[in-house]
Amino acid sequence: MSIPLKYIDSTRSFKDLDLNFNIHPIKKDINKHLNEYAITNSVKNLILTNHYERVFQPEIGSNIRRLLFENVDTIVAAQIEREITETITNFEPRVQISKITAISAPDENGYGVKLEFYIVNSPNPITINFFLERIR
Repeated sequence: MSIPLKYIDSTRSFKDLDLNFNIHPIKKDINKHLNEYAITNSVKNLILTNHYERVFQPEIGSNIRRLLFENVDTIVAAQIEREITETITNFEPRVQISKITAISAPDENGYGVKLEFYIVNSPNPITINFFLERIR
């Protein structure tokens, strides 16, 4: 379920916890992330979360790890692009993807991914670069 874009307020501030649980030196409380950084972390977590990892929400996440055990080629890179696009479209209403590129790297046995998106009601694009590889 996604929220129509016209209902998201442009003055809204997005907040999230620091998932490393770093302590603020003065407040002695867990740090929080705001706006762009919070949404960027949310996108990364959605991409890297497998289906059935969240106990009461098994449908949230993507099956990227399943694709990492296939042969490294351009066909799987296209499937990774489609899986990331579908996951973000379904579960992150604050983001609109403008460009996604997955490049196979057979020598490193993984995929380089470049994701460019806009936060709703924000004119500046955000770019995330990361490398997907299987752990075992």
